[in-house]
Amino acid sequence: MISELNTAGAEDQQLPTVKLSILEYTITAELADTASARMIGLMHRTHLPENSGMFFVFPVAGIHCMWMKDTVIPLDVAFLDETGKIINFAEMVPETLTPHCAASAARYALEVNSGWFEARKIRAGDRVVAAIGAGGAR
Repeated sequence: MISELNTAGAEDQQLPTVKLSILEYTITAELADTASARMIGLMHRTHLPENSGMFFVFPVAGIHCMWMKDTVIPLDVAFLDETGKIINFAEMVPETLTPHCAASAARYALEVNSGWFEARKIRAGDRVVAAIGAGGAR
């Protein structure tokens, strides 16, 4: 019963979105900028559209880590510094508690479908920027 409630909560969470640009690519990301949204993340989701993701905003820069508890979609994460520069990436295996951490102080993390960054030749040092006029973000 509890897992059913958790599943419903994850699927029903309505988060604002933000348009992000990386090189010539645009991604629509749900904004996880509260403790609750960061904790739930993409748990219990069964699908993530191709150019979509979740953008995690941490209250302060630090060595933040992500894991895949109750997350069934294979994901990759990019950790970003305060300027939006990609620090490092991690490939994450579904339904594991293995921590994947920023290599240095990160203020943001961007989760996308597994292989998304690699297919677009996005590398550490590339910059992620919010699109001007993107509605929905707080």
